Amino acid sequence: MRHLIILIISILSIQLSTAQINEIGVFLGGSNFIGDVGATDYISPNQFAIGGLYKWNRSKRHSYRASLIFSELQGIDNKSDDPRRIQRGYEFSSKITELSLGMEFTFLDFNLHSGEKLGTPYLYTGVTVAYHDNHYFPSGVQRSENTTSAAYGIPMALGFKTNVMEKFILGFEIGARYTFSDELDGSLPDTDTLQQFRFGNINNNDWYVFSGITLTYTFGENPCYCVE
Repeated sequence: MRHLIILIISILSIQLSTAQINEIGVFLGGSNFIGDVGATDYISPNQFAIGGLYKWNRSKRHSYRASLIFSELQGIDNKSDDPRRIQRGYEFSSKITELSLGMEFTFLDFNLHSGEKLGTPYLYTGVTVAYHDNHYFPSGVQRSENTTSAAYGIPMALGFKTNVMEKFILGFEIGARYTFSDELDGSLPDTDTLQQFRFGNINNNDWYVFSGITLTYTFGENPCYCVE
């Protein structure tokens, strides 16, 4: 049995070294929030966002992808176009840590084995979980609940990427996150005893958007994508 396990591991190691092409890199950009507090502009980054990402390129048309992004979501009613929000005057900020797993699809073949300059639009989707602090608004002022929650969601990102050097890929991306939570801005307190401080539209969940660039380094047996 021990020899069989060693044989299986050896075969898998050979397959991984020859078939899998990897990318690792960084995301730099900004974030903006869409919910019950602040402006409702879809693309209006107002806070810095930074993170890392990893891709396993299954073929020249799709990749499995994982990312970890840190940012702070902010909403200010006085920057909204809604006169009711301006009159209310709420403000909130909340640090988030987002883990995302999913798949990236390219519109065009992105096979760097050709050695040519390439570029293609792409779509990314999957699942996200954003860890955030909980808070509420007694007398219209943000207060912490001293608890944290996880907001699960679906990422919907559109981007464009191109090879800039032999082993580097530069991308430009805008990615909206629809969450299954209404707690990120404090309009729905997490603690049951604080439900009297609930406000806003109970039928709409929170959104946030990451806009920025990605720079990844390709590595593996060949510094390029695998072919189907």
